[in-house]
Formats: sequence, C-alpha cells, structure tokens
Amino acid sequence: MDYKFIFTESAEKDLDRLAKINAVMVVKKLTEFMKFPNPMVKAKKLKNFKKTTYRFRVSDYRIIFRKEEKTKRLIILIVLKVAHRKKVYKQN
Repeated sequence: MDYKFIFTESAEKDLDRLAKINAVMVVKKLTEFMKFPNPMVKAKKLKNFKKTTYRFRVSDYRIIFRKEEKTKRLIILIVLKVAHRKKVYKQN
C-alpha cells in the first residue's frame, strides 16, 4: 500500500514552533517511516480520543495523527499535532 502524510495547518504551526534541530528530527523520522511497507507498525493507538487516533514517538516528541483510507492503494496519514510529550496529549 502507498502512504502519504498530510499536515493540518495547526500541525504545521506546531512544527514551526519547535527548535530547528527538533523539527528536522521529526521530519526526518516521518520520511523514514514513509519508506516502510507499513508505517503503522511504528504507531500506537491512543485511548480517550473521540476518533481513532494514533501516535508516533520521536525522542521526546509525539506525532499525533489519524488514518484515512482514500482508495485501496493510498492511505493518508493526517498529522494533527506535533509537540513535546508533556504537552501533546492535552486536548483543547
């Protein structure tokens, strides 16, 4: 299957707020996950969210996302939030 990452506007802002070294680390890791036949093997399903939500762990940072199947060949992973582990799970 083919996978594609799409960042929400708020996730892009989250990424811009990170120190440059941390933002590069997050993007590099996402790029690495894209090379996997199934990047979901590195994901963890989160509890207590209204919709099915997952996370990737990148050092002390978490990438919160949802999975949306568009076709049988493409699965879009929508990145919702990128933040430090102390702050990422707080729902607004």
